Amino acid sequence: MTLRGWAGDLAMGVRFAFAGGREGWTRAVLTAVGVGLGVALLLLTTAIPSALSARNQRGTDRDDFTYSGKVLPKADDTLIIGKADTTFHSRDVRGRLLEPEGTRSPLPPGVAKFPAKGEMVVSPALEKLLKSDSGKLLRDRLPYRVTGTIGHSGIIGPAELAYYAGATGLENHLAGGSVERIDYFGPSAQHQPDKLDPILLLLIMIIFVVLLLPVGVFIAAAVRFGGERRDRRLAALRLVGADGRMARRIAGGEALAGALLGLVLGTVFFLAGRQSAGVLVVRDISVFPSDLNPSPALVALVAVAVPAAAVLVTLFALRGVVIEPLGVVRTAKPPRRRLWWRLLLPLGGLGLLYPMVGQGNRNGDFNEWMVIGGTVLLLIGVTALLPWVVEAVVNRLDAGGVSWQLAVRRLQLSSGSAARMVNGIAVAVAGAIALQMLFSGVQHDYVKATADDLRRAQLQINLQGHVAPERLRTQLARTKGVRSALTLATGTVGDRAKDPQNSTEVAVGSCAELREVARLTSCREGDVFRITGRGGEYDDAGKFARPGTTLWFEGYSDASDVSVKMPAGIKTAGMREDPTGYERGGLLFTSGALPGAAVAELGQEAFVAVDSSVPDAREYARNTAARLDPLADVYALTEGKVDLQFRSIRTGLFVGATCVLMLIGASLLVSQLEQLRERKKLLSSLVAFGTRRRTLSLSVLWQTAVPIGLGLALASVVGLTLGAVLLRMTGERVTVDWASVLSMTGIGASVVLAVTVLSLPPLLRLMRPDGLRTE
Repeated sequence: MTLRGWAGDLAMGVRFAFAGGREGWTRAVLTAVGVGLGVALLLLTTAIPSALSARNQRGTDRDDFTYSGKVLPKADDTLIIGKADTTFHSRDVRGRLLEPEGTRSPLPPGVAKFPAKGEMVVSPALEKLLKSDSGKLLRDRLPYRVTGTIGHSGIIGPAELAYYAGATGLENHLAGGSVERIDYFGPSAQHQPDKLDPILLLLIMIIFVVLLLPVGVFIAAAVRFGGERRDRRLAALRLVGADGRMARRIAGGEALAGALLGLVLGTVFFLAGRQSAGVLVVRDISVFPSDLNPSPALVALVAVAVPAAAVLVTLFALRGVVIEPLGVVRTAKPPRRRLWWRLLLPLGGLGLLYPMVGQGNRNGDFNEWMVIGGTVLLLIGVTALLPWVVEAVVNRLDAGGVSWQLAVRRLQLSSGSAARMVNGIAVAVAGAIALQMLFSGVQHDYVKATADDLRRAQLQINLQGHVAPERLRTQLARTKGVRSALTLATGTVGDRAKDPQNSTEVAVGSCAELREVARLTSCREGDVFRITGRGGEYDDAGKFARPGTTLWFEGYSDASDVSVKMPAGIKTAGMREDPTGYERGGLLFTSGALPGAAVAELGQEAFVAVDSSVPDAREYARNTAARLDPLADVYALTEGKVDLQFRSIRTGLFVGATCVLMLIGASLLVSQLEQLRERKKLLSSLVAFGTRRRTLSLSVLWQTAVPIGLGLALASVVGLTLGAVLLRMTGERVTVDWASVLSMTGIGASVVLAVTVLSLPPLLRLMRPDGLRTE
């Protein structure tokens, strides 16, 4: 057969699809919708890396803190910048205070001109929030007049909350960690891009396979819509002279027409989804629509692979179908499916993955091609084994009510179609179970429990200094929703005014406050304590902080000339954890033991306990801290902290899984409607003979429930196997998170149940007597 002959037969099939009346158009549109949904998700998924890369690049371009510990000299091209980040209702707000020092001071990306003191430029999302009723508390915290908005290049996403405010006097805080002098924006020389460790790379590879493979399965199933009616048309072609191979190629042309139309619809769906991405926020992650650009190579691959797959899948599906002029031999009992070759796929997958058992962070990287190939073979094994499992089970089902018998007989006649409908969701559930096992097994390396004692405090506030401790204590006590506040003046003292050889930390407070961070046997105003460890072995201050020696305070200004002479009768104190779990050492001074000038050189630290019954209690405390010091750092104490890279990967999985679930539901609904449309006459005939609609509705439910139940059971077995192998590859102990397994299977079952409920109204319409009409 020549290439020209192939092209002619395929072109004839395309003409039949679009010029074959309502029947041909309906099948082509159904195929196109199924393929289009898959293509759109493929394009969106492959565009996510480019979107995240563009997002990260904008974040890198606006980097402003080098944390080098060195202070640049003042010049015409320098800028003093202060970090004023905050949190509002669990959403991060990026804030910077700007003080230009010359005519050539660098402008932040996205900012047209420097805001004056008392003014600020904000991101569009922050501007919208500040104008809303829900932003009242945040307006109180940011007492600046909005004079402009930050451009696209200055924010990482459309939903980011960010601002730049004008300030003066920041030079006095250059010795602190929250203020720095810079002469450009962008990555510093010390900046090193974060490198993913092998286990995180493994997670990313598995995520892409798990998310994209169900899409391919759905596309392969979509091109087979309307198979039974199509085969009857092929019998008519045989009657007018076409041979069997030509008929199959014409069928491939019909599938090609639906696939090409699906590419067009997929592009439309992708552009619509891309445009809506600007208003979608998932776990504080948002992207600009212009960032969602799949690579041209991937677009070309999809454009070629989808039509080619449509033709090949159709030819493969018809390989065992005898198309004769008087009919199609499909309704006869098919031969029993063979099991041996179906087992080769998962066994081959295990064979590729097994050599990498025990690798990981300590033993080198994983071979990405073996990981992807092994995972694909294991998950594709679900699609190969499921038809055999469904056939083996339904052939043994018999007794039951009328609805059950109707469903079982239908499954016995077309177990392959039933398995195809649930193949995609079975693959998705198997992959999700394996991923959940892998995440649960390795998360102890990336999710660390903190020592924070949430019973003692829920917030930690650090002020840069120049705030009297009494004022901080009084303001917090007057703050709505604050139950108690432990306030301390903290800093460092050394044995010399400049370049000390020995230094130690120091804390100042009342006796009651000092008892919260150290173990004191007795305390009176004017006492000084030296903290020693358990048994007295830890005593760094005892080496140089002796009675009569002079200690110099290292303040927040460039140089400090404030000192204190150590008195006689220094007491000892034992270590005690503060609310963050930190055991401090060094010296403790009661408030009366230091001059006011010395306390002014210290920063202020407060541990705040809030009343959870008061709405927005934490926001009121943050407002108080910002009013006292715009550079204040407020940290929420938590029970655990998650590695940023691990959290980003988990967020990406959540976004992708949401999209795949939406595709699963939409594709299943289209597939269900297509099957009901093909059985329109049969359903109408059964109703005409007196079958109750309730019975037929239940039969449709059973026809969906039996394959999906078997599919989820098989998916659980394959998912647990893949998860166990992946855990062994990372060197982790194999444990099963049964709650995750049940939740994944429950989500899959709920999607199918929702699709069945949505298909009931069309089913009732198809049962009307006019369904017996023919043309």
